[in-house]
Amino acid sequence: NHNHRSKDAGSDTGKDTVAYAALLRNELLGAGIESVPNLHTEDRRHTVFSQDTHSLFRYTVHTKRVPFDSGNEVSPYSLSPLSNKSHKLLRSPRKPARKISKIPFKVLDAPELQDDFYLNLVDWSAGNLLSVGLGACVYLWSACTSQVTRLCDLSVDGDSVTSVCWNERGSLVAVGTHKGYVQIWDAAGGRKLTSLEGHSARVGALAWNGEQLSSGSRDRVILQRDVRTPPSAERRLQGHRQEVCGLKWSPDHQHLASGGNDNKLLVWNSSSLLPMQQYSDHLAAVKAIAWSPHQHGLLVSGGGTADRCLRFWNTLTGQPLQSTDTGSQVCNLAWSKHANELVSTHGYSQNQILVWKYPSLNQVAKLTGHSYRVLYLAVSPDGEAIVTGAGDETLRFWNVFSKTRCTKESKSVLNLFTRIR
Repeated sequence: NHNHRSKDAGSDTGKDTVAYAALLRNELLGAGIESVPNLHTEDRRHTVFSQDTHSLFRYTVHTKRVPFDSGNEVSPYSLSPLSNKSHKLLRSPRKPARKISKIPFKVLDAPELQDDFYLNLVDWSAGNLLSVGLGACVYLWSACTSQVTRLCDLSVDGDSVTSVCWNERGSLVAVGTHKGYVQIWDAAGGRKLTSLEGHSARVGALAWNGEQLSSGSRDRVILQRDVRTPPSAERRLQGHRQEVCGLKWSPDHQHLASGGNDNKLLVWNSSSLLPMQQYSDHLAAVKAIAWSPHQHGLLVSGGGTADRCLRFWNTLTGQPLQSTDTGSQVCNLAWSKHANELVSTHGYSQNQILVWKYPSLNQVAKLTGHSYRVLYLAVSPDGEAIVTGAGDETLRFWNVFSKTRCTKESKSVLNLFTRIR
């Protein structure tokens, strides 16, 4: 069955099959293929099984000796029966198949991790600490030592955690609360530095930009404050008509993208009080937002249950680029630091994690395991692993962007060294 064949195409055996088919065509049909067709970028049926211009048998008599280095002729001194083209084919480099493990390399219990689309309760710091908002508390988990510490407990104030976000250095954690406060905590010292007022409803989205902190709230306002100065020096960005649920600063620190429950994606520059761009193509809430670290001005956003689409934007020109329907509510997005790939996490109805190549938007992997929608996502500081969180009260760690592509020894039948003991 064709589907089964193409599914196996990424595996080493699939590649060997194509190489073998090309080899046979060289030797029997004189096809002159010098490199193994790439299974992903070229149409296999065309490259491997296209109609031949040569007939199988040729009844011509060679009166003139063709110089043996011309390609298909075999040198009279060769120890191999294969033609030169076939030798080139066997020597042609072949990319190792990309292997992404379908199972998480670690699972942590996260009791009271809220199943609420509008919150952002997981973040991973530059110092390799994970901050997680569980109910009224923020916990820090060290990826190096696996130690857990409780940073704060808001239950004394009758409050709860609605968002967490590390600053770029990984020394400070911003904590957004249900009552509308934004607290700044010193992670190493375990002490609260300040508590910022200004929002009249829960703060579900936070984003640092150097010493500036942006916070988005159910009160529809984005507040921007410098944590070193008195709270009076704040900028109020008013453009959303419903709760602000997504906030991300661009890698060059110049632009802030915000998504709201009004289905809008807005882009603000660092000085204006009005959005410089407004995108209204999504048909549901925009929580998932990510700026590309590879291409200046490239922004991707994902829509909620009624939309399910990933949409790409060139914010330099304001042009929409391309979009794809993922089939499920898009909860979160992140780009790989190493490759032009991105990961999306999903809710209704499949609760899956998808890895995409850009700009082809080919799916590299589909990871399942969460039994609730995958609302939370963070990328490790080395850019190789991700952590996902869901209302099933688990955090799952996956190796999706590993720089070491092949962890296992290749099982290719053409690889002689697997047989040596």
